[in-house]
Amino acid sequence: MEIVTEDLLNSILESLERIDYVKTEDIPNIDLYMDQVTTFMDTKMKSTARHPEEDKILTKTMINNYAKNNLLPPPVKKKYTKEHMLLLIFIYYFKGILSIGDISKLLEPLTGRFFYEKEGLGLEDIYNEVFSLERAEIERMKEDVVEKFRKAEETFLEAPEESREFLQQFAFICMLSFDVYVKKQMIEKMIDNMGKSGTEGKAAGKKEPKEKNKEK
Repeated sequence: MEIVTEDLLNSILESLERIDYVKTEDIPNIDLYMDQVTTFMDTKMKSTARHPEEDKILTKTMINNYAKNNLLPPPVKKKYTKEHMLLLIFIYYFKGILSIGDISKLLEPLTGRFFYEKEGLGLEDIYNEVFSLERAEIERMKEDVVEKFRKAEETFLEAPEESREFLQQFAFICMLSFDVYVKKQMIEKMIDNMGKSGTEGKAAGKKEPKEKNKEK
């Protein structure tokens, strides 16, 4: 039993170690058609899927829905820019825990203030800054996972042997789930307060496409 649980922990830690993100330098600097966007996302992010052989990272329907729900600015002459790609990556990570409405409200300041910004702070700068925090966060996460795992091992010690491993894993999953639940509540609370603190994109004035769009 102990060997099985240790294998589970090692597998989880190894999966955390493999977590990576799409580097901005890997994203083409040329605008892409829809098929090229889905192919790129599928190639770069397939390893993040639960079932890599079956799951689709991004489909045409998804992209169209994001645009309809104001998560994504419309393409220019059916082509998507590097900024579109960065937003799609943010959406991919957020959609696992947030509603479409919350994602729209969260991303509105980005699209409103920084999407068409060619001077000063741009969307690419924000993306790089946010994801630069990833490595240290993963290390803290690994420590937290180990701590929760060890606590779960100390539960149900008096339970029948045939049920003990399942119950300990159930306790471990419950601790992880509670952590996600609490953080989700915190995120939703912050999003609800965004408009009150004047951080919505509309408050700053939505930017319009600059000369780049007129040239296409």
